[in-house]
Amino acid sequence: MSNHDLIHSTAIIDPSAVIASDVQIGPYCVIGPQVTIGAGTKLHSHVVVGGFTRIGQNNEIFQFASVGEVCQDLKYKGEETWLEIGNNNLIREHCSLHRGTVQDNSLTKIGSHNLLMVNTHIAHDCIVGDHNIFANNVGVAGHVHIGDHVIVGGNSGIHQFCKIDSYSMIGGASLILKDVPAYVMASGNPAHAFGINIEGMRRKGWSKNTIQGLREAYKLIFKSGLTSVQAVEQIKSEILPSVPEAQLLIDSLEQSERGIVR
Repeated sequence: MSNHDLIHSTAIIDPSAVIASDVQIGPYCVIGPQVTIGAGTKLHSHVVVGGFTRIGQNNEIFQFASVGEVCQDLKYKGEETWLEIGNNNLIREHCSLHRGTVQDNSLTKIGSHNLLMVNTHIAHDCIVGDHNIFANNVGVAGHVHIGDHVIVGGNSGIHQFCKIDSYSMIGGASLILKDVPAYVMASGNPAHAFGINIEGMRRKGWSKNTIQGLREAYKLIFKSGLTSVQAVEQIKSEILPSVPEAQLLIDSLEQSERGIVR
């Protein structure tokens, strides 16, 4: 089957776009200049891909999604900035994924194997890792960094410049104003920490020793009355030698710039 057979006749594609031979493009899609779309990707109807966007392989983008459009930052003055999307992502209806700004790294980047449910918004300059799930109506403001294997509940909002570290979980309808450390569950408006993501660890087959060690680390940070610096030192001496996964939690605390949810 030729590329022509896979692209609907009503689609509008800029001549500068580079599209792999097996990409499917549905009715009334619009593909802008300087767009690259990798092999195996499928665009349902009415998808708009703005200029300066790189989409990897085997992604599926549903109708009315806006991918790689100009950001909503009022400082943006038409500079060349980019959106990069990895492989094997599922991007559902009405999602909006915006390009970066020159005030940051001129790049919004989304990794691979992510599920973005209906009406998810990823703003300018966000960096999103792999294997994340964003439920319906999640809003991620500019410059947010999200790790891997994160779950964000529906109707939640994440403040600009926050960091959501790997294996964390955010409850539905939450407002995230500070960083969420690795493995931590946070919920509320504003969000507070309320434990570690034990069920997520169990589903990934982590050992009881690892889970228990991370529970003890959580208690040191949030329940012991120690300062963050004191808790980190105790985690390093008492837990890290037998539970190397605790290093992610240590990194969350040591690298936080906004402070962590409490």
